[in-house]
This record gives sequence, C-alpha cells and structure tokens, in this order.
Amino acid sequence: MRGLKIYEVNPGYVKYLSAYQEHIFFSEGDKSSRKYIGIVLEINGFKYFAPLSSFKPKHKKMSEGVDFIKIKDYAVININNMIPVPDGEFYLVDVNGTKDPHYRFLLQAESREINRQRNRILKNADIVYKHKLRNGDATPLAKRTNDFVKLEKACKSY
Repeated sequence: MRGLKIYEVNPGYVKYLSAYQEHIFFSEGDKSSRKYIGIVLEINGFKYFAPLSSFKPKHKKMSEGVDFIKIKDYAVININNMIPVPDGEFYLVDVNGTKDPHYRFLLQAESREINRQRNRILKNADIVYKHKLRNGDATPLAKRTNDFVKLEKACKSY
C-alpha cells in the first residue's frame, strides 16, 4: 500500500490554471503569496493535486464532508479544489529536510495523519470527481467544485 506524500505545485502552473477556474486562488507578488502544498492522487488517468490549507479557528466549528477533510488541527484538505497537474509541474517536499523545526514538525504530523486517513481521502476524491461529472453545477457540492473537465483540457494544453 503506497503512502501519500506532500508535494508543492509550480506557482507558474497554478497561475496558468487560475485563468480557467475561479476556485483556484492565486495571489501574485505580495507577501501573503502561499505555496501550493498538498497531496497528489490519480484520477481518470490524471495526477490530481488536492491542496492543504492551514487550519483556522473557523474549521473547528465546521463539519467534515465528502469534499472537506480535517487533518486533525493541523490542516484541511479541500477535495473540491483539487486540480490536474502534469508531470514536471509538482515536486516532492522534503519533509524531514525542512530547516525550520516548527514547520518540519507540522509537515511530519500532517503527513502521518494524511496517511492514517489515506483510504478515506482517496474514496472521497473519487466521489467528488464523479459527482461533478454527473451533476455539472446542479447541486451545492457541484457548484463549489472545480470544473474537472475544463481543467483537464487546460492541463493537456499546458
């Protein structure tokens, strides 16, 4: 059973995709620019990047759902915001080689919890993907989910 690892996506690719989909947040050139850290899954012949977001106080009150998974109180995975990523546009984060000890501890803890929830994450990603294809924008979940067909076409054209 293969473990899920933490990756970072090339910001230039994220910027490219952000032109195709409103759910992809890209802030350019300011100090709040964040790295796109997350996990890579395989769906429909594509590698899909599911982003991790920092855990915020509001997340304590939020219920988990098929598209929203809490990684304890370290992070959340927004499966509805996953994006297809071509080879060469993402790279493995060296969790144990991270210089900042606080950040290294956080990444290690996230990695352990992600792998503890591996089967659930993979199952939910498949459910969200198929739901979006079947329902377009007809349901609340589908409306807040990236348009995977559009993004797959953009990914192929990159």
